[in-house]
Amino acid sequence: MRPFVFINVAMSADGKISTRERRQVKISGKQDLLRTDMLKAGSDAVMVGIGTVLADNPSLTVKTLELREQRVAQGKDEHPIRVVVDSRGRTPPGADILHKGTGQRIIAVSKRAPFERLKELERYATIVTAGEQEVDLVELFEFLHRHGVRRLMVEGGGTLIWSLFSRGLVDEVQTFVGNMVIGGSDAPTPVDGEGFLREEDFVRLRFADVTPLDGGVLIRWRVKQ
Repeated sequence: MRPFVFINVAMSADGKISTRERRQVKISGKQDLLRTDMLKAGSDAVMVGIGTVLADNPSLTVKTLELREQRVAQGKDEHPIRVVVDSRGRTPPGADILHKGTGQRIIAVSKRAPFERLKELERYATIVTAGEQEVDLVELFEFLHRHGVRRLMVEGGGTLIWSLFSRGLVDEVQTFVGNMVIGGSDAPTPVDGEGFLREEDFVRLRFADVTPLDGGVLIRWRVKQ
């Protein structure tokens, strides 16, 4: 068993999520940021890869006070469980995700993560070991499901999202397409990684709906299983 997994990303009109220097850029407006906060507040856990932690230092907290109060009224922590997929235990001990906001943090590592790094990180987060060289996402998702995670939001980055798609672990994709062009053949996209080579391996999506938002559009897809 695993949680329902949905990906939430924002990209430019030409499919980029940041510049070729991987510098964070503002793509979403106020409406989309509030929508994202509502999605986060309605999730049991929010997940990112270590690349996103190192590049953007996100806290993954719920920013809106009313949404945090609603969670508390429902008997939940103010913020969902925050999960970092970090095979080698590279999460900085001072990262915002480990210190901002209340609630549980999980760092998922593989068996090759150095013991000394984990001893430091386990002061701030629950360490879950799954996989030999890389984090075994199936095993990790089974662990999360056993611990009450039924709805999992994934916010990046491209390598983690590729890994999820390649293993058939995605149920829904929500993409905000902003009204800008970034360009750059080396600029990151929502799904990087190795990519599929054969057309029969492509992940097929079923259109759900589209909504004009912040001068761009929000497109929601369901993954064909």
